[in-house]
Order: sequence, then structure tokens, then C-alpha cells
Amino acid sequence: MMCRVLGVKRNNFYSYQKHKANQIVNLDHDDMINVITNTAKASDYTYGERRIKKVLDLLGFPVSRYMAAKLMKEAGVWVRSKKKYKVTTDSNHKLPLFDNLLNRQFDIKEANTAYVADITYIWTQEGWLYLAVVIDLYSRKVVGWSMSSRMKAQLVCDALTMAIWQRRPARGLIMHTDRGSQYASRQYRKLLADKGVRGSMSRKGNCWDTQWLKAFSGA
Repeated sequence: MMCRVLGVKRNNFYSYQKHKANQIVNLDHDDMINVITNTAKASDYTYGERRIKKVLDLLGFPVSRYMAAKLMKEAGVWVRSKKKYKVTTDSNHKLPLFDNLLNRQFDIKEANTAYVADITYIWTQEGWLYLAVVIDLYSRKVVGWSMSSRMKAQLVCDALTMAIWQRRPARGLIMHTDRGSQYASRQYRKLLADKGVRGSMSRKGNCWDTQWLKAFSGA
């Protein structure tokens, strides 16, 4: 009726409506590209599609993860993770140390007589994640582990506690580690004493005592 009254062709009216809608869509699209580009720069390119989606949702651009990934690709944005290195052994301390009881005798003839342990790490978008691993030298199997965002004594204590709970070793078990402060801590030494475990540590500056464990655990 409006077209007849105003003398406008119907196809011209619908063409105008479609053009107007496309203009709105294009404006939203350009705004989302700008948001993604600015967010990527501000985060030092550590935001993936999940985080980008959350940012767009908060700014009034609700999209799916698929659409967020598609827009990131269009904007030339991707997660640029750099290989990072984190020191996990702090041997520069004055805590008591154990003698090297294992003395690089890695060929063990019986299960649950000698364990080795170490700490490795994983870099994630949320920060460092630490993994403490305990391995039975006889079977080369992981018998205890613990994960945490903090590299404290509790991390290695939890890993050893799991190993003891699962395997029930007899008193006198040798627990060999490096000279890291976590393994020399009062909390860890008390756990060893309570469980009848004999502590053993690598010689100073000798990484080969636990180097094979680092490779085995993926450090």
C-alpha cells in the first residue's frame, strides 16, 4: 500500500531494505575484526578462539567458536606461542642434602626397591603447569604423579604419597632425586622419615643421574 501511495516500485523498496541490512551486517563484521585484532595485540597473541569468543560475546557480538576461528583467520590472527624454558631445579640453597645412595645403579633387579623422581613443566595459555613424576626403576613405570600451578614442596610430596599408597613399598626404599629445594625441604624429608624411605640425591652439577628421567617424562 505504501508503495502504491508513494509511487514506488515494490522491487525497489525490497532492494533498499536488503541493502540496508547488508550495511548493518558489514558494520558488525568490521567491528568484530577490529576487536579481534586489538585483543590479539593486547594479549601478545596468546588468545585462542575460546577467549576471542568470550571477548566478542562481552562486547555484544555473540558468535560461535567456529565463527570466532573464521574471523581470526580472516584477520590474520593466531596464537603465537613461543618456546619457553623454566628452571625446575633450584640447588642454590642451604637445606640438608642426602647422600647419593643410588650411585647411578639404574639396573634394579626387584620392584619397589628404588624410585627416581623429577619435576617437569608444561606451558599453557594460563601459565606454567608443573608435573612431578615418580618412576619405579625396576619397571620404568610411573607409580606416582602430581600436578600444580605452583612448584612447591607439596607438589613432590603429593607425587610420592601417591606412589606409596599405590605400591605399598617396604621400608628402606631408595628415593632418588636431584638437589632441588623441593626435595630438600623439611616437609619432604619428614615424609620420607615417616614412611621409612631413604633419600638419595645426585651429585652436584651432575645432570646425568636424572637426565634419562627428563627424557622419559617428556621434559
